[in-house]
Amino acid sequence: MLIERPNEVILETEDSFQHPQYHVGLARSASEIREAQKLRYRVFAGEMGARLHCKEEGVDSDFFDPYCQHLIVRDEAQGRIVGTYRILTPEAARQVGGYYSESEFDLTRFNHLRPRLVELGRSCIDPEYRNGTVIALLWMKLAEFMIKNGYEYLMGCASIGMADGGHNAANLFVSLIDKHLSPVEYRGFPRNRLPFERLANGQGCEVPPLLKGYLRAGAWICGEPAWDPDFNSADLLVLLPMSRINPRYVRHFVKG
Repeated sequence: MLIERPNEVILETEDSFQHPQYHVGLARSASEIREAQKLRYRVFAGEMGARLHCKEEGVDSDFFDPYCQHLIVRDEAQGRIVGTYRILTPEAARQVGGYYSESEFDLTRFNHLRPRLVELGRSCIDPEYRNGTVIALLWMKLAEFMIKNGYEYLMGCASIGMADGGHNAANLFVSLIDKHLSPVEYRGFPRNRLPFERLANGQGCEVPPLLKGYLRAGAWICGEPAWDPDFNSADLLVLLPMSRINPRYVRHFVKG
């Protein structure tokens, strides 16, 4: 069961957080999904330098996309999609044969969660719109989606760029272990492990905004980071039980 207080906080603020410039909702057509995939390509390949295995140049798509629901934010004034998240429900995961995260992590210990486990992926916001509003709208709709459908767990990979050789990623993981590591029964095991102990050098570290949002909401880090060579990133598996969402964080985040 989802606990009552955090759900009430989310739902109470939903109607009050509307922005006339934007529309947020699930993509309803192939053209909207394609536009979201083009945004993903511009950010991941153009901005981050990821090596994407695309069937069509300029369009980031993969095997999982047809099974996912695609959450989008559209700037109505500009007539373009400026933020997206893809959602893989437990029912769709059964159809496709598993979660995307399983390509990076052994999720055996998550087996008992699968009927209630939603995976988030391909989080992407246009560089001109990274002021907090678009990500807040995405999270509002995600919360509504989870509550309406009775899902209890959110899972995803939070990526940390490795342009510095992986030192920031290693230092960040070490700094988060004591406070944010999951209980042992919620651990995932990287298939391509990042040797963080060799890369950690004790220097300060920068927390990516997406990971910062997960942690403030109450998410756990479910073990050691994986290395994704295509995206040149260290990926942390995160799990957010809806029952752990911090009500004070939700109020602050939603009100922006």
